[in-house]
Amino acid sequence: MSKKIAVLITDEFEDSEYTSPAQTYKQAGHHVVTIEKQAGNTVTGKKGEATVTIDKGIDDVQPADFDALLLPGGHSPDSLRGDDRFVNFTRAFADSGKPIFAICHGPQLLISADVVRGKKMTAVKPIVVDLKNAGADFFDKEVVVDNDTLVTSRTPDDLPAFNRESLRILNKP
Repeated sequence: MSKKIAVLITDEFEDSEYTSPAQTYKQAGHHVVTIEKQAGNTVTGKKGEATVTIDKGIDDVQPADFDALLLPGGHSPDSLRGDDRFVNFTRAFADSGKPIFAICHGPQLLISADVVRGKKMTAVKPIVVDLKNAGADFFDKEVVVDNDTLVTSRTPDDLPAFNRESLRILNKP
């Protein structure tokens, strides 16, 4: 069964942390929907290797429209968490119990949404202290899965494990 995955993304995202999972999900028959401030905007990865045309504006979507949420890293999550609409969307998504996949700096949106307390997680080194201070149980591993509703990884090197675990959850009936 095809699932619909929301991706909160803006300029300076980590190129491969969007392109690799998105390609993996699409190849498995899932639908990836990019969300930023406005549909039709084009955002560019921090390495300049990937550009993404935004499918939907944040004001035009609800967490109920999607089966899962992808939060790529880079500077994108830090930029987006300055806008309450993205934080509120992330919090509502977490409250729904549907799966969230966050890599590298992606958990910054989860920290701002105050939904990491008691969760088993990993992240890129510069935000580990933020995760711990927000109450997460930190593990320095390539991929950490919490209750099949949260998948986190550290860096692009962890993408094979991140993609494998997020796809396993997406492919559950």
